[in-house]
Amino acid sequence: MLRRHFHDLPSEARQVIADKAGPVRAARTAEGGLNSGVAAFIDTDDGPVFVKGIPSDHPQAPAQRREAAIAPHLPRSCPRLYWHIETAGWDLLGYEVLQGRHADYAPGSADLPMVVDAVQELQEITAPTDIAIKTAEQRWAMYAPPGTADLLAGHTLLHTDLAPHNVLIDNRAHLIDWAWPTRGAAWIDPAVLILRLLEAGHSLTSAASVAHQFPSWRNAPGPAVQAFTAANAAAWAEISRADSAPWKAAMARHASAFETWAKTFPAR
Repeated sequence: MLRRHFHDLPSEARQVIADKAGPVRAARTAEGGLNSGVAAFIDTDDGPVFVKGIPSDHPQAPAQRREAAIAPHLPRSCPRLYWHIETAGWDLLGYEVLQGRHADYAPGSADLPMVVDAVQELQEITAPTDIAIKTAEQRWAMYAPPGTADLLAGHTLLHTDLAPHNVLIDNRAHLIDWAWPTRGAAWIDPAVLILRLLEAGHSLTSAASVAHQFPSWRNAPGPAVQAFTAANAAAWAEISRADSAPWKAAMARHASAFETWAKTFPAR
């Protein structure tokens, strides 16, 4: 998505933000990220705010509305959502600013224990039933082997996109960018984390040892893990066929290796 600067927003939208956050003294466009038309740190008389926005009629706008709806249910380690407004053709969120950096997932990184702690904190949260978020069996139904999608069902609130750029580190880890909240089996997020650890250079043995710290993963049924890894491999294969970006091809290879490895997972 084309990234615009804060001052490119319509004047009406900037005024509504100022009414919410205080007069804006400066604005700096955030680096990275693909899913927001505007992503900026603004300095106001009342303190800093992170603003992310998307045109209200954009196909990804519903994902941002889901993100706003799920915010009150997140662990306190996640950035606080101050406000959600729709004005002048834009859907806009105002978040607490965390002075952190993106997580380092490399083997031996000191960030990994903090990432595990943050994900484990999330594992304790039951997904709300009054918000229209997808279930895991819905998310992966078209990719899972026939008759296996229901093995992914559960009641835990899942992040499902634990790429390192979605984790901020200061004195602890913070999970950000909640575009894909999902209700499902708790072990799915550790499985998602394994794939991202492979991307960062871990072996399957190393990545699995990180995931083994989660009780949900230690107790995950083998057939369910195999169904998920097969679905994940099929999804990434489709993504890589549609877009030849090298990182997507690499993710497809990692997902395929993970699927093969999971065939040895204990049945339980």
